[in-house]
Amino acid sequence: MLDIPRYTPDDVKKFPKKPGVYRFYNKEGVVIYVGKAKNLKSRVSSYFNDLGGQSRKTYKMVSEISKIEFTIVNTEFDALLLENSLIKENQPKYNILLKDDKSFPYITVVKEPFPRIYSTRQVDRSSGSYYGPYTGVRAMKSVLELIRNLYYVRTCALNLSQENIKAGKYKVCLEYHIGRCKGPCVGLQTEEDYLNDIHLAENILKGNMAPVRSYFKEQMQLSAEKMDFEHAQLMKDKLESLENFQSRTVIVNQNLNDIDVFAITSDDKKAYISYIKIANGSIILSTTIEVKKKLDETDNELLAQMIFDLRQRYQSASKEILTNIEIDYDPDVDCRMPKIGDKKKLIDLALKNALYYKKEKLNSTKPDGYREKRVLEQLQKDLQLLALPEHIECFDNSNLGGSNPVASMVYFKNGKPAKKEYRKYNIKTVTGPNDFASMEEIVFRRYRRLLDENTPLPDLIVVDGGKGQLSSAVHAMEKLDIYGKVPIIGIAKRLEEIYFPNDEFPIHISKKSESLKLLQHLRNEAHRFAITFHRTKRSNSAIDSEISAIDGVGGKTAEKLLKHFKSVKKLKSAKLEEIEKVVGKAKAALVQNSLSK
Repeated sequence: MLDIPRYTPDDVKKFPKKPGVYRFYNKEGVVIYVGKAKNLKSRVSSYFNDLGGQSRKTYKMVSEISKIEFTIVNTEFDALLLENSLIKENQPKYNILLKDDKSFPYITVVKEPFPRIYSTRQVDRSSGSYYGPYTGVRAMKSVLELIRNLYYVRTCALNLSQENIKAGKYKVCLEYHIGRCKGPCVGLQTEEDYLNDIHLAENILKGNMAPVRSYFKEQMQLSAEKMDFEHAQLMKDKLESLENFQSRTVIVNQNLNDIDVFAITSDDKKAYISYIKIANGSIILSTTIEVKKKLDETDNELLAQMIFDLRQRYQSASKEILTNIEIDYDPDVDCRMPKIGDKKKLIDLALKNALYYKKEKLNSTKPDGYREKRVLEQLQKDLQLLALPEHIECFDNSNLGGSNPVASMVYFKNGKPAKKEYRKYNIKTVTGPNDFASMEEIVFRRYRRLLDENTPLPDLIVVDGGKGQLSSAVHAMEKLDIYGKVPIIGIAKRLEEIYFPNDEFPIHISKKSESLKLLQHLRNEAHRFAITFHRTKRSNSAIDSEISAIDGVGGKTAEKLLKHFKSVKKLKSAKLEEIEKVVGKAKAALVQNSLSK
């Protein structure tokens, strides 16, 4: 009846481009790694795209991954906090940074005579009051600095008992002399007066900003009326610091404790239920399930049944349940449907996970290549093509001041790059930086070869450029007598204009259209391929010139050395015996002596 949403590594392309937290499981179903991501699809995919470039630890971890789970959250900070909670809850063997006591920073007000206020990562609530956690050390330090600028709070760690003060054990420090402390250590400030400042400081830490904000504004206006602009600017700076005070989050909120959150969405055949468990102000569990409807059960009936099942499965005894619809449940449990506030945000978060899982499940039932075919059909419609453009080729050229001119052709099959079919071209007939002539040459060479080999022509040809490049490509096709047999367009970068042969004005496809994104992908891929080839050729040319400059070494010898050693640096560090194997003893000695100088 239930289907827990665990994915395989092959499913990562289906992941959302949203912030969230992902969990890797091994074959035994044990969590081996918890991570956070700004973009779930991009981050999780990176583990499987380039295994050769991974560290040994990462490679070993990836080899153990059997299933993957993820949870969508609202912000990156929410992902950070949720990751922290899940690592401490599951203790995965490949997580090391968050296993120790270093958690998020708090500000504590210590229970002691003349209480201190300072930051800490060690939470012991019996020793004082704790406020936070904070999004970062910088934000926390700004709050501490704000409090110390507003109120007289000591920074020393002295034992300010009445006995020690009366005995005169201490002397005032620099803080007293610069006006940031009233000197309670020598009896210059009473404990009652000091505690009054502490109480005011705790208002800020508790988020009670209104009276403090009003105070700053009032002081700023009074100072400005008195022409005391320096003090007015100081008050303005403090007000801005107050505005930047840490915002609250639905992931960690000390007022939310021991709550079960459920959200449901459904269609005619299935329901999708997301469950989030809150304990000690943090999310400690998040899962989404699919329920197949046996009869015409209502969402209310299904949710009530599944709440009982999930709470029993995860051994939850929470006395408060939040849902997105009204249900009839155990009268001993406070079951509510919040409309505003942080509890409503939790419901929205659960519903977001349920809706995404529903969408992903519905898409997974469609045949492979469904999206690509849809995009190609949209492109066919936008360009008014007679046939579906399943085979598309795109051309671009690259040169730097006419040096090392090259070009590229990329090949897309069914809307996807077919990199084995990409082609590189050295420009042979053009002298100097002439993009139009270069485009004509490579288009002519490409399709003359296809015709000679009796290979099918593409369904669409795309040229990176405007009217000039397009006209040159058309001229090449006319010489081959294939113009009119294959559609050809040009795409200009500046305004993403689409040019057709013999049309004076371009067309514009909607910036949100999937077909335009496909054309941009083609153009960008051709440009990348051409630029990479040009850089490699230019680099090789420079190396070849450096070797050829050695007296007694010709172009063929330089080419042999370059092909074997790849770079002058490797050639310089090579042993004489290795060079001799490539060019012989005489030239090897000549090359090594010249390079060593």
